[in-house]
Order: sequence, then C-alpha cells, then structure tokens
Amino acid sequence: MSALVSINALSFAWPGQATLLKINNLTLTPGERLFIRGPSGSGKSTLLGLLAGILQPDQGSLMILGQDFTRLSGHQRDRVRADQMGYIFQQFNLLPYLSVMENVTAALIFSAHKRKRLNRPASQEAARLLSALQLPEVLWQQPVHKLSIGQQQRVAAARALIGRPPLVIADEPTSALDAGSRSAFMQLLFAECEHAGSGLIFVSHDAGLEPLFSRVISLNQLNGAKHAEPGL
Repeated sequence: MSALVSINALSFAWPGQATLLKINNLTLTPGERLFIRGPSGSGKSTLLGLLAGILQPDQGSLMILGQDFTRLSGHQRDRVRADQMGYIFQQFNLLPYLSVMENVTAALIFSAHKRKRLNRPASQEAARLLSALQLPEVLWQQPVHKLSIGQQQRVAAARALIGRPPLVIADEPTSALDAGSRSAFMQLLFAECEHAGSGLIFVSHDAGLEPLFSRVISLNQLNGAKHAEPGL
C-alpha cells in the first residue's frame, strides 16, 4: 500500500534558531488514523505546516501523496493542498464576513478535484456536514464572525471535510468544543475519513482522545531535536 505521507531524515529550523524538528522516519497509509501528542513548544504545528506545504524542510525527504514536496514550487504545493488535503487550522482561518455556508463551500471554488468527488450539489453536502456537526441551521447564513469560537471551529471542520480529501490534517480541532460537540465532531471526522478512505493526522493535547486512534506518537520521542518553538 502506497503511503500518503513519507518522511525520511527531515530537519527544520526557524531562521537564526537551533534545529526544532529532526525526524528520521514517519509514514501514514490510506485510512490510517494517527494521533500526535506533545507539549506546547515541541513543534507539532510546525510539523503540520511542513506536511501541508506551507513550510519547507531544511534537509531530508518529504513525500506527500506521491509527490516530493521538497522539489515542488510554492504554487504546486498550494495546488496539492487545495485538491488533496483537508486542513483544520488551529486558528480556523475562516473568512469573517462570509456566511457559514460560503466558508464551507469556498474549499470547492478553488478545487475542481474536490467538486468532482461530490455526488450532490455543494450546498447539500455542506448542509449535511453542518447538521452532523450539530450547528443549527438558523446560523448557516450568518457571517462567521458572529458565531462563538466553538461554532467557528465546527465550520472550519466542515470546510476541511467537504470534497472527500485523501489526507486530513487537524491541528487541535476540539480545543474549543464542549463534551457533546466534541463527541459529534469525532464521530463525523472518523466517519468521513472512513467513507473517503482518507488518512488522518490529528494533533492534540487531549490525551482522552488517544484510545480512538489506530496509532499514537509522542513528538518528543519521534523528534531528535529538543528545542522549543516560540509561540507554538
């Protein structure tokens, strides 16, 4: 089975700072659910930035969905991310004055691949995801800046999942959710990934979620570098 993610001898340092990440080997196969844990400052968000092609490693091999991200241009990495990934950002990255529905379906505007993977109109698929995440329909036409933090987090999750991306990356996606919303979110996330055969990389401080995953990795054990990352 071809790996969705394959890392070998990767290292990364912020300019002028000591090496933050030094990872000899990490793989993710289609359908696998990987939980990455680690304290603040261990480099979790930086690792996800590398996997998404937002950052570039200083050394090593980084294969994502069969493509060598160290050899692609920034535009090419952006295209892979738009077409083949669903990314739930820690800070959501929603467009504040667009409605909930517009934010969710925006992921399809920039990707013909995601549009082709749908078997229904975009608005119907967005409605299905938002309903499953228990976001009341009365909010769907509201600008997202009027929603609570927890509600915005669910919108960000729906946007990441629409279009059945082969790789889903989630950065602390349950941090603003209450227990009931967290349960609904995890059920939907797993169901969508299973339906699409997507691999999932999930970063969180919430150790209570670890038993739900097929594999759990401590970044401190994986990472040969032991230097803190300011602000992350």
